[in-house]
Amino acid sequence: MEQRTECARCSRTVCERGKTELALPACPTARRPDVLKKGLSKSLRADLKEFACQAAIQQFDSSLRLPRGRIPRSTRIEETIQFAKKMHYKRLGLAFCSALRNESMLVDRILQRHGFEVVSVCCKVGGVSKDAIGVADEHKFGGTGSYEVMCNPVTQAEIMNDEGTEFNIVIGLCVGHDSLFLKHADAMSTVLIAKDKVLGHNPAAALRLSGSYYKELMQNQSNGTR
Repeated sequence: MEQRTECARCSRTVCERGKTELALPACPTARRPDVLKKGLSKSLRADLKEFACQAAIQQFDSSLRLPRGRIPRSTRIEETIQFAKKMHYKRLGLAFCSALRNESMLVDRILQRHGFEVVSVCCKVGGVSKDAIGVADEHKFGGTGSYEVMCNPVTQAEIMNDEGTEFNIVIGLCVGHDSLFLKHADAMSTVLIAKDKVLGHNPAAALRLSGSYYKELMQNQSNGTR
């Protein structure tokens, strides 16, 4: 079996320096020319090239050149707005979790003040019972006999498709629900807020604390929930 790609374990960054002779055995930059060619050919398609180009320009524009070097200057919400303007988008989609309704109201207001039309769809759209997807009472917050509305990311995506959004912004959809939305949305999407109920929607904090308060993350565990 061909060795799997493991870029996360590499500290040589030969792809950034152009020194493939230093590549590890599984380095895709040095070992996967067929896939690299396929990926680049897709990026150069007419429907993707401008998007990729503007994303690279946005990466550059989001930092400021000072005598000591370049430093960040744009927050993610600012970058999202700047990128949407670079692409000349007019109608944006806002797919949000009901638990982040306040944040979503603020984003909606900000986007409108920047001249965008906003189609916003809450995760509970349709009011469909969790029974419809086979969720047992033991997995309902209200317990036996309770009526609970399921998150409905596929319908969120379908509404945005139907209303012709050009670029979608995801706010706090649950793990898995975000996947379904991204899978079914026709337009390109970006995540503004990644949900983390414990860490104030800052999932990177657990990684930064994995040597102390969240050291259990680094312990060997069998598959399944802890």
